[in-house]
Amino acid sequence: MSRSLKKGPYIDERLLNKLKNRKAGDKTVVKTWSRSSMISPEMIGFTFGVHNGKDFIPVYVTEEMVGHRLGEFSPTRKFSRHGGRMQKEMELVAKQKELDSAKTEKAATEEKK
Repeated sequence: MSRSLKKGPYIDERLLNKLKNRKAGDKTVVKTWSRSSMISPEMIGFTFGVHNGKDFIPVYVTEEMVGHRLGEFSPTRKFSRHGGRMQKEMELVAKQKELDSAKTEKAATEEKK
């Protein structure tokens, strides 16, 4: 559910205060725990370290991100992969195809010499 238009977007004031003294494109990371803070146009060009519960994930803000929340770009759960025998077999086949293509490419470059 979105925030009321009467209230306006939630932007953490401390976050904006940290940005006042910096120039856009500054390489330093601004650490924040405020995942619910809305990205505003003033934040474009800065890199934020958004906390995901364990680490700070660097998020470089671009124009397309305005209106989204900072937490959307810092996932809190790590996806390892779906398991099972079928998945392992598919990965082996893909790896074998990759090796075969690399061998043929290498043979083609040696023939040209």
